[in-house]
Amino acid sequence: MELQRLVRGRIDWPQIERVAVDLAERYGRETVHVRFLDADNWLSTPMVLDDDRFVKVITKQNTLVHALFTTGRNLGAFSSGTEGFFERFETPYEMARHELEATRKLRELGINAPDPIEALEIDGLGVLVLEYLPEFRSLDELDTDRERELAPALFETLRTVHDAGLAHGDLRAENVLILDGEIYVIDATNVADDARDDARAYDLASAIASLEPLIGPRETIAAALTAYTTTELLDARRFLDFVALRPDHDFDATGLKGELEKRATRSREAERGNAVGGETESGGPASIDEERPRS
Repeated sequence: MELQRLVRGRIDWPQIERVAVDLAERYGRETVHVRFLDADNWLSTPMVLDDDRFVKVITKQNTLVHALFTTGRNLGAFSSGTEGFFERFETPYEMARHELEATRKLRELGINAPDPIEALEIDGLGVLVLEYLPEFRSLDELDTDRERELAPALFETLRTVHDAGLAHGDLRAENVLILDGEIYVIDATNVADDARDDARAYDLASAIASLEPLIGPRETIAAALTAYTTTELLDARRFLDFVALRPDHDFDATGLKGELEKRATRSREAERGNAVGGETESGGPASIDEERPRS
């Protein structure tokens, strides 16, 4: 914890007060109540303004820490046999602006996310203002039955992001919030446009890594197959060892790989069976169902 305090840095109270005063003036409020959140966050100081605005205050040191994380993640991507696809930010404001725009894109796709209000710079600090979601719970705070029920919806949400040509880049249980029984997605990170295919495979690996400790490998893979094909899951498998190195993921990589191989074997056997059969009962050519339903 002391290391985290040192690396994160501390924002002096006069700076926090300046942010609060500036925001109060922008929103036409004579006074504001500031409540700091007890969050394990290395990349900002999160707080709530008047119980209706969620504010992230980002320092230059937060930006430097993000750059270090980005370097480490790209090294992990190299170890998975691909070019690094995470991108760094140059300034605190750039970090705030990116999350604002990423949140807007999610909402434009019809995905639940906090209402993005604005990103601005105050005294060299990046300040992100979003709608505050009260009384939410993160995915890993639910009971197992509810987590199992929501698993297909999580993969369908991720599929929507990927089909739009986007990637989240930092999908984990803490970034999936449950409010009024619905999934909300937060904290998308910055990935290179020319490496979105790899980033989407990494997203999928992160999603199954996040769910496995909650509902087990068999249920996790079954839920993933409601939105993705076996081939796509096998492509994501190459990132599982990389995801396992991250301190914010703790899952059974061997169990997931074993379950994936079982599914792949079934698909290969079905393919061989269709090839031998040649035609369906209706006389048409046999087809291979890769287990992803079509709407």
